[in-house]
This record gives sequence, C-alpha cells and structure tokens, in this order.
Amino acid sequence: MAVKMRLRRMGHKKAPFYRVVVADSRSPRDGKFIEEVGYYDPNQEPSVIKFNEEKAKKWLSTGAQPTETVGKLLKIAGIQ
Repeated sequence: MAVKMRLRRMGHKKAPFYRVVVADSRSPRDGKFIEEVGYYDPNQEPSVIKFNEEKAKKWLSTGAQPTETVGKLLKIAGIQ
C-alpha cells in the first residue's frame, strides 16, 4: 500500500482551504484518509500553514511520500 501526504480540499466554492492528510494513494482526493496532520489556508493574509510536527515526522519516517505541494509546505514550515 503506497501512502501519501496530500491536500484535501474543504471550504466553500471559490474559498477553499486544505487539510493535509495521510491517505492511501488509490483513494480519491476528498475520500477516505488515515490521519490528518495539518492544514493550509491560502485565503488568509499571510497564508496560514499549521502542522502537527510529531505526526508529520512520524509519517515521513515510516515512508509516507508527500506530494509536490505538501513537500513545499513542509519546507516552509521547517519540517522537511
């Protein structure tokens, strides 16, 4: 089972915010997930990026692959 850290879109039409979740790579974008590890709100000024560092590091150490966007967010947050 390939596990990925990716964004899950939430919020209203044209006002999205995202939760960073750990999910099976075969599940749909907004479908079933294993665990929530943070969130990203691009609508605020400046953008809000919050991670539960303990959970994020645990999943990265066990082999979860972050998507390109989540990888950038992790670098900004200073986790990866």
